[in-house]
Amino acid sequence: MSVTSQASPERAERPAPARLRTGTLGTADIAFFVVSAAAPLTVMAGVAPIAIVLGGIGAPVAYLIAGVTLTVFAVGFTTMSRHVRSGGAFYAYITRGLGKPVGIGAALLAVVGYNGMEIGVYGLLGSATADTAHALWGVDIPWPPVALAGLALIWYGGHRSVDFGAKVLGVLLVAETGILVLLAGGVLLRGGADGLSAASFAPGNVLVPGTAAVLAFAFIAFTGFESTVIYRREARHPGRTVPRATYIAVCFLGVFYAFIVWAVIQAFGDAQVVKAAGDDPGGLFFAAITTYVGAWAADLMHVFIVTSILASLLAFHNAINRYGLALAEEGILPRGLARVHPRHGSPYVAAAAQTLLGLVVVLAFALAGADPYTQLLLWTNTPGGIGLMVLQLLAAVAIPCYFRRVRHDEGIVRTVVAPVTAAVLLTAAIGLVVSKIDLFTGASATVNTVLVAVVPGVFLLGLLLALLLRRDRPEVYARFAEEPTETAV
Repeated sequence: MSVTSQASPERAERPAPARLRTGTLGTADIAFFVVSAAAPLTVMAGVAPIAIVLGGIGAPVAYLIAGVTLTVFAVGFTTMSRHVRSGGAFYAYITRGLGKPVGIGAALLAVVGYNGMEIGVYGLLGSATADTAHALWGVDIPWPPVALAGLALIWYGGHRSVDFGAKVLGVLLVAETGILVLLAGGVLLRGGADGLSAASFAPGNVLVPGTAAVLAFAFIAFTGFESTVIYRREARHPGRTVPRATYIAVCFLGVFYAFIVWAVIQAFGDAQVVKAAGDDPGGLFFAAITTYVGAWAADLMHVFIVTSILASLLAFHNAINRYGLALAEEGILPRGLARVHPRHGSPYVAAAAQTLLGLVVVLAFALAGADPYTQLLLWTNTPGGIGLMVLQLLAAVAIPCYFRRVRHDEGIVRTVVAPVTAAVLLTAAIGLVVSKIDLFTGASATVNTVLVAVVPGVFLLGLLLALLLRRDRPEVYARFAEEPTETAV
């Protein structure tokens, strides 16, 4: 009896397991995470010149079309976020609408897709930093040490609290968007090369054969905007904050991308910009900002491209960690990954595991003598980007299926019209990306086939995992994507 009475207080004094910090992130914080993941400066300076070469002066409209499509998707997506509170986001929504096997397939695809989008960018970090060092100081540095240093920095950012990450991303995002606004302002103040023109938006310049290819690039440029819902558990007033952040992110990216591409076209003139972009795509933005602002601004742009890449890495790292945390809580991944830091409130074990995975992949590519851009970046990012677009499509299909089965007071536009329209548009977008895959990778037909096949392959493995869970671990299968308790939200 005395043993029992002595043991009970000890059990009662054990601290409760640490949880994510609830009520921490506001609308701006979440928007910083998702816009940073898209890396606006890197996308503009690195990809927009190719879009101009392919689509001509009508290229800005492709970014608007992609933005409108994803805004339509966001209508149903954010409506679903008010009804499903799980930290699993994509896979939770898909499970509620299309069933557990498809949801588990989506969960595996989300893990692979987000990791592909993040880990490949370490190659870009290495190559961009080497380019910056050569441009500014004339020194040549190898990419692997840069990528390894980046891994350490991103691990530290993910280990710290989510509000620490939001503050860092806020500063970096202001820097990278600010330099682009500075460029656009210089062009506007000086009236461009031949006077400001609206020809980019004329139907005759938009409806050209190259627009399909530009649309493929444009959709990929928005990758990561949907990760707003991953932060639901850490958001203040998530029913309002998450939808607002989603709309702000996708609308900002669509308008900002289109405006900046249009401004660069004005910098060279409608008649000359395609040739200028074709002659030196990597230097187009630097030449423009040197002419209209000054050489010092071009130097800053070099530096801010590196910080833009770091911001994107941190944003994706945080999103992956929360998916890892959610799946560990589900029992799909090892339970140890569900541990939360007692002081920082971060999923620090999942962060360490993701960093270790990145380390293995980066070292493997480095030891194989692979090119950091054309192989590490493109070979991992391409299936990652396609995988996330497929998840968007599955979510769009799942939304009307879910609302058809439950009682709700949402309107038909939000629950049927918008998601069905988005599903049709996303299907077309995925078809465009796959049909233009050679533009993204520059690889052989065999390599491209393998890269595209990764997405259905991973999804099929997820379906197989679902069948195995249902047979061998029925309790885990039965609880998959259940609504969390109030204390867990």
